[in-house]
Amino acid sequence: MFTDPAKRKFFFTITALVTLGAFVAVLIFGPGRPTGKTDTTTTPQVTDATAASAAAPTTGAATSTLTATPVPTAVATPLTALTARPLGNAVANEPLGLGALPGQGGDEALPFRIEFARNAAGIRSIIFNKYFDEMPVGGFARAPYEVTKESAIGGIEVPVFAARQLLVNGTSVPLFGEVWHSPSVGRFESEIVDASGAVIAVVVREYRSTGTNYHLTLTQSITNRSAAPIDVRLEMYGPGDLPADKGAYTESRRMHFGYILPANRDPQQSNVLANGQTFERQALVDLIAEGNTALWPDAAAKEGTFALSWIGATNRYFTLALHAPYALPGTPSKKLIAIDEVAGGTTARSDGTSALFTTVWSPKTTIASNVTASFDVGVYAGPLEPRILEGTDPYAALNMGELIVYAMAGCCSFCTFPWLARSLLWVLTTLHDFVLFDWGLSIIALTIVVRLILHPITKKSQISMQRFSKAMSALKPELDALQKRYKDEPARMQQEQIRMFREKGVSPAGCVGGMAPTFLQMPIWMALYAVLYFAIALRQEAAFFGVFQNFGGWSFLGDLSSADQFYVFGTPLPLYFFSMTSINVLPIMMGFVFWVQAKYMSPPPSATMTDEQKSQQKMMQIMMTAMFPIMLYTAPSGLTLYIFTSTCFGIMEGRIIRRQVEKMDLLAPTAKKKQDFLGRLYEKALERAKQKPVQPKRFKDK
Repeated sequence: MFTDPAKRKFFFTITALVTLGAFVAVLIFGPGRPTGKTDTTTTPQVTDATAASAAAPTTGAATSTLTATPVPTAVATPLTALTARPLGNAVANEPLGLGALPGQGGDEALPFRIEFARNAAGIRSIIFNKYFDEMPVGGFARAPYEVTKESAIGGIEVPVFAARQLLVNGTSVPLFGEVWHSPSVGRFESEIVDASGAVIAVVVREYRSTGTNYHLTLTQSITNRSAAPIDVRLEMYGPGDLPADKGAYTESRRMHFGYILPANRDPQQSNVLANGQTFERQALVDLIAEGNTALWPDAAAKEGTFALSWIGATNRYFTLALHAPYALPGTPSKKLIAIDEVAGGTTARSDGTSALFTTVWSPKTTIASNVTASFDVGVYAGPLEPRILEGTDPYAALNMGELIVYAMAGCCSFCTFPWLARSLLWVLTTLHDFVLFDWGLSIIALTIVVRLILHPITKKSQISMQRFSKAMSALKPELDALQKRYKDEPARMQQEQIRMFREKGVSPAGCVGGMAPTFLQMPIWMALYAVLYFAIALRQEAAFFGVFQNFGGWSFLGDLSSADQFYVFGTPLPLYFFSMTSINVLPIMMGFVFWVQAKYMSPPPSATMTDEQKSQQKMMQIMMTAMFPIMLYTAPSGLTLYIFTSTCFGIMEGRIIRRQVEKMDLLAPTAKKKQDFLGRLYEKALERAKQKPVQPKRFKDK
């Protein structure tokens, strides 16, 4: 063809280069290119469905699983005019419920009754059969507690975990509507068709319950029925606002994210954390209002390259959570691989308040022809019960006990000492379960235990206060003489007083140390406040074996997690700042014993105090006596019972200590011993005052 050798050489060179380029292009862009997702712990499960029959979506996925082989991919072909309809063009029917409430027939072994919605394969309501909306009053029947129900989003009632849409090769196919058929309890089937009616994909969602520990499994599968690979991404509604507790007077709803550290920090990928990923509801509402709708991964999760393990919404006592379908030995991964993005939104309610909701997205997944991809998740809909979340799997393995937070919301969260709260709850539960079998008696016993532990400090503090008071009384004539001598020289008078205190061995730090028992008990009160407010074990639990409820269903101390409700108003009594729903006597009684303690147990005023200082001290005692009952008027009655008992015990303890002190010679010299912290501070103050030179008076000061 080419007679010139140079032309033949040029032709063969160009041909070789073109052939080599084509070969490289096939390797890079051809249909056999790997997706790069070979780790089965980070990709949705993919199942071979080639041998499955047309009825396979009804019976489940085929059994041949591709565990490590990459899913073949190709350039996605744009698909348009896609719609969803019930599988096999069946009629969208009303689904059957799962479980039953007591006395209604059906499967009462399940801990809840679940009503499904026909329009989005979601849950219309979850009603517990062992928890109730109201505490028992008057023997009336109580309504079972409903942890979640349809939420109005944009004026449309949206079931929980409802399917929202499926992206197929980038085209959105709405799944919210009459596009599902339910052939059996908890199972929903839909299919995606093109304009010609050809089936492109089949979507199956099924809720299953093992009947234990409030657990559900939501299996989700998408089968590619087309002749070419398709890219899919599933979006559904996630956990959102749970009902606000009727007895709550502060916001207690939160959103939690459990995550796993990257492999370079946790090679085994076995530790699930929630530190820094627990958010108050109002904080999320404010964040969304600013336009930040991406809740996961947030900036911290992206920076730490965290992997999601679970997401949960909580109120005061209950939670609704999606978690990894962890189940040994078959499913060892703790990563929630079916979800890689969580978005949040708010919508207005009819009463003018806002409702928080979330949507969750699956990762983009390529499904080959006649192959099924699974996006399974676990569901926990139940109480914030430590015995379940911290003591049973899969919750314990996934560290879902982090959903339980014993801390008040807002600025009080740092001062409720969650670690101390958990310790107090353990002691309280031990006293109840193994000793007293009553929560009211257990709280009283806990009070006595705490007071006995603090008794040595209390005794030492009161002796110190009494010694200081008597010493100051003995020094009063000399102090009065100093005040007269140096009335025009305050600095000199201060130095002389310090010199006198040093010579007589009197330390004003003893007066300050007398407040130590009160300071030590404040963290206990705060931690116990959080325990009695959030502990599900005390919810609607009566004190003293319900003895008061035997008097015609009297509500007094019928629920230790709320105010004592000595007398409940039929209609709330409107006041200036709030409405009073009941008369609570425990805070009033607590104020009375505070007054008794302040009047008869406090040491007499110091001899060096002026009349103005004495008046201020008296005013402070009155304010403290009135302030605590007002602050704790609507607090859990278990907490007011604790403080009331502690104060009464303190009065009796103080009388015993006083009798012992009366037999002691407080003015006798004591053996020199190592000073405590306050004493050392006082000694340093004395040294500084002694070394400070006295400034002579200037002419203009005279």
